[in-house]
Amino acid sequence: MASLNVVESAWQYLITNFSEFQLATILTFILHESVFFLSGFPSLFFERYGLFTKYKIQKKSNTAEYQDRCVLRLIIYHLCVNLPVMIISYPTFKFMGLRSSLPLPPWSVIVTQVLFYFILEDFVFYWGHRALHTKWLYKHIHSVHHEYATPFGLTSEYAHPAEILFLGFATIVGPALTGPHLFTLWIWMVLRVLETVEAHSGYHFPWSPSNFLPLYGGSDFHDYHHRVLYTKSGNYSSTFTYMDWIFGTDKGYRKMKAVESGENEEKKL
Repeated sequence: MASLNVVESAWQYLITNFSEFQLATILTFILHESVFFLSGFPSLFFERYGLFTKYKIQKKSNTAEYQDRCVLRLIIYHLCVNLPVMIISYPTFKFMGLRSSLPLPPWSVIVTQVLFYFILEDFVFYWGHRALHTKWLYKHIHSVHHEYATPFGLTSEYAHPAEILFLGFATIVGPALTGPHLFTLWIWMVLRVLETVEAHSGYHFPWSPSNFLPLYGGSDFHDYHHRVLYTKSGNYSSTFTYMDWIFGTDKGYRKMKAVESGENEEKKL
C-alpha cells in the first residue's frame, strides 16, 4: 500500500537518525506533549472567551488565573513525573518485547492491539478510579484532580503525582503484555490522549464521538462525574460506559438524563 510505504519511509528516517532509546523516551514525550496541548488548548480558549456557549455542558466557567494555574502545574508534572517515568520504564518495555525496527506491523495487527488496549485499560481504570473515590484515597490523592469541578481539556492530566503513576498503569498494562512495536504504542498513546482530552473538554458538540460510537462515554458522561459529590459521582470508566452500567455506578447519571429528557419533551408541547 502506498500509504504504508510513505509511513515506512518516514519511520526509516526516524530509526536512522535516532536511537531506539531516544525514540521511546524523548520523542515519545515530545509527541505526547504536542498532541496533549494542541488538543487541550481549544476548550480552554472556548471557555475563556465565551465561545460555543451553546454546547458548553456547565454554565460555570473557570477564571483565567485558575486555568493558568492548571497549565503551569501540568508542565511541572510532565517534566518531573511523566518524562522520568518514560526513561525509567524503557528497560521494562524492552524486556517485554518493545521494538522499533522495520517492517512496521500490518494495520490489522495495529487495530487489534489498540482495541485490546482500550478494552483492558477501561477495565483496569474503572476499578482503580473507583478505589480513588474511597474516603482516604480521595482526600489525599484524587481530590487534586477534582479541584476542577468544571473541567476543560487540559484538566484531564491534572492530578496528584501518585495518581499519575497509579492510573498510568492502566494505560501501559496492555502494551506491556503484548510487547508492541513502538509505532503501535504511539498510535495508542495519541488516541488515548485525544479521548481523555475530549472527555474533559466540558463541551458536547453535535460531532462529539459519543453521538456516533455506541458505549462511548465522552464529555457529557464524564462531566457529570466532576460536578457531583465524590461519594455519589459514579461514571468511573475512562472510555466506555458498560462497566458503570454493569455495576450500577451510572444510576445517578441515567436518572439525570431521564429528567432532562422529560423537561425537553415538556418544552416541545
